[in-house]
Amino acid sequence: MRDTLRRDWLANARGDVLSGLVVALALIPEAIAFSIIAGVDPKVGLYASFCIAVVIAFTGGRPGMISAATGAMALLMVTLVKEHGLEYLLAATILTGVLQIGAGYLKLGSLMRFVSRSVVTGFVNALAILIFMAQLPELTGVHWPVYALTIAGLVIIYGFPYLPWVGRAIPSPLVCIVLITVVCLAMNLDVRTVGDLGALPDTLPFFLWPDVPLTLDTLLIVLPYSISLAVVGLLESLMTATIVDDLTDTESDKNKECRGQGLSNVVAGCFGGMAGCAMIGQSVINIKSGGRGRLSTLIAGVFLIVMVVFLDELIAQIPMAALVAVMIMVSIGTFAWDSVINIKDHPPSSSMVMVSTVVVVVLTHNLALGVFVGVLLAALFFANKVGRFMLVRSERIDAGTRRYQVVGQVFFASSESFTQSFDFKEVNERIVIDLEQAHFWDLTAVGALDKVVMKFRREGAEVELVGMNEASRTIVDRFGVHDKDDVSDILTGH
Repeated sequence: MRDTLRRDWLANARGDVLSGLVVALALIPEAIAFSIIAGVDPKVGLYASFCIAVVIAFTGGRPGMISAATGAMALLMVTLVKEHGLEYLLAATILTGVLQIGAGYLKLGSLMRFVSRSVVTGFVNALAILIFMAQLPELTGVHWPVYALTIAGLVIIYGFPYLPWVGRAIPSPLVCIVLITVVCLAMNLDVRTVGDLGALPDTLPFFLWPDVPLTLDTLLIVLPYSISLAVVGLLESLMTATIVDDLTDTESDKNKECRGQGLSNVVAGCFGGMAGCAMIGQSVINIKSGGRGRLSTLIAGVFLIVMVVFLDELIAQIPMAALVAVMIMVSIGTFAWDSVINIKDHPPSSSMVMVSTVVVVVLTHNLALGVFVGVLLAALFFANKVGRFMLVRSERIDAGTRRYQVVGQVFFASSESFTQSFDFKEVNERIVIDLEQAHFWDLTAVGALDKVVMKFRREGAEVELVGMNEASRTIVDRFGVHDKDDVSDILTGH
């Protein structure tokens, strides 16, 4: 217990506190913006970000990762809010959390091992592009001071760390926000601020059970939305956890993260907040600003609610240009530039998977769809690659006997090649098929073996299978028909 407390909470206290403050400032405009996207009051997103960040700090499986209200989740809520209102959104949020908790106990987080590196890279690049694109409205049709402030913010962010001692002691994004705000107030510049996005809440969140009838009709209304929210939320959270694992060179508990995300959404729904998940942008800000432990996530949530409730007049004056500069830094730091620079050196299939994931996510703004397409393409390319490694050798043993040796994996992608490797027209009294170096994986492979055996038998040859491993024998014995009675009728359809 003491070791866990020291490792996850106190090992990097100063860095976690400072980075948590930076993240809290960056969360405010995004939480408000996501609330507007979902069609709800800004306080719904702010309360959600506070609840989720605080709860996940204790229950999550990835220390240092930031979870809050997100744009990907907000897009899924639009229709529900428009047709049924806020109360049904809160109910859907609670059900989303319950589904995610169930996914954690079913260990669905372990499915992340099936997501290839190319898909993760594509996911990261797509999010970096989306983060940058989300800043363009703040840079379109504005006066020149906005551009000047944004450029100055980027100079501060990238230049401040080079200052002796102090450059490493204070996160440069925090310095950027403070200095740009001071300059705007001192010069009385007329630029867009956080306060222009919407009114900040003036009270702490309180327990609020959704005012919906507990009936089957209510369940049928919210369940489709909750399933979509649960899937997208877990997908984005687990992908972000993988990215933070790489940035910090540490491991995380994906199934615990599923349960933690679920519990945080249940709490958010009970305190007037909308569903959320991990945020790659804020997580990268946290890591780049020195945050590593659970304390950084907790501080981000606590600072967020303290600032919007008790320091709302001050926070409302932060120029959006300063936060845009921070988010541009995030998009630049998030994008995997090596994946573009070295694209010619990578296998074409890997590059195609990465590019396809980026294109689908950017065009649809649907993270789940993009990752699904990437995983599907990766699986197809892998199956095609493995299928090509299967071969069948043959040799004449004596005048009436031919021996075939099968080497490799026999499954749906290689079954046709397997069948075509045998010469059924050659006259033989006996056929020996050596399967010692082969493995049969699925019903298609078993069907191909049945077909080969029965074709040889129809030509009058005696067929002997030798060397089959235990795993292959299990599936062949269970589903194969070549050693069953009256199989000729089964295979020929007579």
